[in-house]
Amino acid sequence: MTLTEAVWEKSSYSGSSGGQCIEFSRAFAPSGLIPVRDSKVPSGPALIFPVSQWSAFIESVKDDAFTA
Repeated sequence: MTLTEAVWEKSSYSGSSGGQCIEFSRAFAPSGLIPVRDSKVPSGPALIFPVSQWSAFIESVKDDAFTA
């Protein structure tokens, strides 16, 4: 599978207004990787994170570890 064939998801909190969103794909998780891209530029580059780092990031967001 390639990144162009992957199914991409974005947070339900993103809404449909076309704002600043990222998308990720679980398709590569079995290989230990999570690609992340800008939803406004789907043909642009993707950042690739190890599943463990992506999971830690998601938990930090849920724990409100980041402030504006």
